[in-house]
Amino acid sequence: MTDAPNLVGTLETEVEIKASAGKFHHMFAGKPHHVSKATPGNIQGCELHEGDWGKVGSIIFWNYVLDGEAKVAKERIEAVEPEKNLIMLRVIEGDLMKEYTSFLVTLQVTPKHGGSGSIVHWHFEYEKINEEVAHPESLLQLAVEVSKEIDEHLLTEE
Repeated sequence: MTDAPNLVGTLETEVEIKASAGKFHHMFAGKPHHVSKATPGNIQGCELHEGDWGKVGSIIFWNYVLDGEAKVAKERIEAVEPEKNLIMLRVIEGDLMKEYTSFLVTLQVTPKHGGSGSIVHWHFEYEKINEEVAHPESLLQLAVEVSKEIDEHLLTEE
């Protein structure tokens, strides 16, 4: 008997930013439709399809560019914890669902200890449809770029 291929994976990264944890979190939880203003080369738009911005169960639709190609993702907000600056989004439709049976994104921002600025922690939990599908490294790189551009945007707003 052979073992089933391990299709379940996780990827994570951390990005140091200068903006406060609360402001960065609010950009994704409270006003994700402003993300495209901060990083127009990566995120073309974000629309609310159901519910309210930043509320569990709400459905958000993203237009983004990955590896030079236009992509879409529909996500359901699974959890929002403002006191922890945390939001969890489950991809329910779109381009990622062509390669993954499940995809959960957790974004948490924590204040830096003993200094100004914050740490943005991205965590992807996913299951690939088969062994040929690559781990979502390029999506993680996109998250890093988006984080840096949002940071710049938030700093210019101050």
